Amino acid sequence: MLEEVERWLSTRSWSATDRPLHQILAAKQRTGQTVSVVLPALNEEETVGDIAAVIRHDLMRQMPLVDELVVVDSGSTDRTSEVAAAAGATVVHRDGILPRLPAVPGKGEVLWRSLLATRGDIVCFVDADLRDFSSDFVSGIVGPLLTEPDVDLVKAMYDRPLGGAAGQGGRVTELMARPLLNMHWPRLAGFVQPLGGEYAARRSLLEQLPFPVGYGVELGMLVDALHLVGLDALAQVDVGVRKHRHQDGQALGRMAAAIYRTAQLRLARGHLIRPSLTQFERGGDGFEPRTYSVDTEERPPMVEIAEYQARKAA
Repeated sequence: MLEEVERWLSTRSWSATDRPLHQILAAKQRTGQTVSVVLPALNEEETVGDIAAVIRHDLMRQMPLVDELVVVDSGSTDRTSEVAAAAGATVVHRDGILPRLPAVPGKGEVLWRSLLATRGDIVCFVDADLRDFSSDFVSGIVGPLLTEPDVDLVKAMYDRPLGGAAGQGGRVTELMARPLLNMHWPRLAGFVQPLGGEYAARRSLLEQLPFPVGYGVELGMLVDALHLVGLDALAQVDVGVRKHRHQDGQALGRMAAAIYRTAQLRLARGHLIRPSLTQFERGGDGFEPRTYSVDTEERPPMVEIAEYQARKAA
């Protein structure tokens, strides 16, 4: 590990318990910054309500840390929107944000559009499939942004159990993202959960970043933020254990392909010869190929979008 990374680990890796909530609130009042929490959601009626309810109770009613709680529904066919609204979240539909640009499927697309649906100086993203959710996930990663003026982006780190075994989750992280970062961007090798969906950042940074529309958004954001603001502006906070729904191996393969493609573009901005992935499933006549397209689109920095510029000028 690089000496710079070892130093970073000692100065930019914290625990959620390092900053008591009253200290974070005092910093918020002193600086006057506002906080938006965004939950990107697609068919998450089983979990999104509980997450929203905990944030509303702990961080909006009991302690006024969060100013805005927004669930961005990206086309759910279940009761995600109704459950989220009943729990006190503001529900916005992906296609209703920036309607002049047809939406494309993907998590990164939802996160990018959420910048136009929120107003907080600090934007905190939380995946909507978490179970046994604790508000420490939010306060833990927002805290450094309120107390450390030279920090611009904070990732959550946590243990990810799989099937009852500790530390076995995050398979795409270990098999794809971590090797890529260590080989090509070794200054980012200290991140425990580089692909984790729980992170917070200053709007002033997010609006300058391009957003891969799919699963590559987290890796792309880390790499681009490193080049834009430097390693010392990035940090991570230990929030404990993350329990969520795990995907099957083929879905993970498609995720890995999107992440590799995101890395490839940042390495060379080169031409993709074949932006697709073929996998195999056993059928009645043996193994049958299934080919999936790999996300090849990225959204430009939000600050370049006319509607966003107009809102900032208003």
